[in-house]
Amino acid sequence: MRPRLDSYALGMSGLENDERFSKLLSLTDASLSHLDLYELLRELLDRIRVILEADTAAVLLLAPDADELVATATYGLEDEVRQGVTVPIGSGFAGSIALHRQPIILEQVDTTTVANPILWEKGVRKMLGVPMLINEQLLGVLHVGRLQDRSFTQDDAILLQVASDRVAGAVQTQQLAAETAAARLLERGLQPSRLPDLPGLRMAGRYVPAESRSIGGDWYDAFTVPTGELWIVAGDVAGHGLSAAVLMGRVKSALRSYSLVERSPARVLELTDRKVLHFEIGTIVTVVCLVSAPPFDEFEICSAGHLPPVLARPGGATTLVAPPVGPPLGVKAGISRASTTVGLPPGGVLLAYTDGLVERREETIDEGLERLRQAVVAQAPDAVCRSVMHDLVGGTSMSDDIALLAVQRR
Repeated sequence: MRPRLDSYALGMSGLENDERFSKLLSLTDASLSHLDLYELLRELLDRIRVILEADTAAVLLLAPDADELVATATYGLEDEVRQGVTVPIGSGFAGSIALHRQPIILEQVDTTTVANPILWEKGVRKMLGVPMLINEQLLGVLHVGRLQDRSFTQDDAILLQVASDRVAGAVQTQQLAAETAAARLLERGLQPSRLPDLPGLRMAGRYVPAESRSIGGDWYDAFTVPTGELWIVAGDVAGHGLSAAVLMGRVKSALRSYSLVERSPARVLELTDRKVLHFEIGTIVTVVCLVSAPPFDEFEICSAGHLPPVLARPGGATTLVAPPVGPPLGVKAGISRASTTVGLPPGGVLLAYTDGLVERREETIDEGLERLRQAVVAQAPDAVCRSVMHDLVGGTSMSDDIALLAVQRR
């Protein structure tokens, strides 16, 4: 039996004075705020189970980037979590609730109605489940069960939907907090803690997250390989949030690995592109690599859809270095990439950066690049980063991450 959601609105007036309804409204009180997600769900499930006079309760959350539900927290069905039970969307009891986003009252629990054998093995005879939604987006499924042969009612379904709404809000809050904390740790771990200390060179970098504090896929990197060559990299994985940062970490690691077997930045980007196309389907990455060997008087530069580095010569003009620009990584297979070589005179500065530094909604990208060119002069890398951020960012609230790395030949 599948009660219609419009019964939720029609039945509310009759339940507003129900003692169970009052108890459900206090499900997410402030005293639970100190609990982690699993403990919070366990506590809420216990309360829901008591209020609805059920013997079991479970929350199955939608798996990221997958069409299946994952048993996350249970009461009376602990084996579901211990065994890592998953339910495909559209399959069985919970999968049907997720697919149709409608409550279901189940009068018979067996192989014909549920996909999870643990339910009938535990002796569950009657079940009620509802979708967990946030702004019409599916978060998961909440269901309860009884061992006795006593059916759930339409009023029970309405009450459980109220509980589901409150549980969904609590879950979303916990997930966002956990993602933010993980993102901050990942953010610190993915940016180099110390730049290479090489004779004849000075370096400085900056990474500034967007004003929203949502981590993105921007990064800079500087490292040496056993041959003594220096690699400077700036890149940007399309997207924001923890998933973009995780992808950025994988791309960064792949690029470093390929630099150990190939000297050419063009070849390294070709290999990294193959990896992205095969293992990170749908990911788009722009990246620029600058490679130099001692005495670091010239750099070979290759760009995959990235903005041009800036070259400032002492007593001379500051220019944008325009290597042959191929498409970003992840766009098309079989791309042959080309590079160019530029000299770095004593006192000269090369600056690599990401698009958050120069892109503004109210102006063209060429205007932003020109402002950057004018802001870069041949001086100490720390001073270059400081003046660039002062002139191009100032007090502006930034909607995108910014990464930049400056290197100067002494």
